[in-house]
Amino acid sequence: MKKLAFMFVAMAALSFAACTETKAPEAPVEEATEAVEEVVDSAAAAVDSVAAAAAETVDSAAAAAAETVEAAADAAAEAAK
Repeated sequence: MKKLAFMFVAMAALSFAACTETKAPEAPVEEATEAVEEVVDSAAAAVDSVAAAAAETVDSAAAAAAETVEAAADAAAEAAK
């Protein structure tokens, strides 16, 4: 019988504890969302600028390699004559 009474008291305590739930204000969530969006936008801009710089470097390296290959081909053609 003591166990049954204890279970009743425990259930009542849990019911009262569940009823005291408070809601958090929504403003901090909106502010945090805006801050995250700003960080994402600035990170995307940084990635775009780094990608553009890398593309320029690759293009210039490819042009230099093409010139070197042409020079080697010309030298080989001269040596074959």
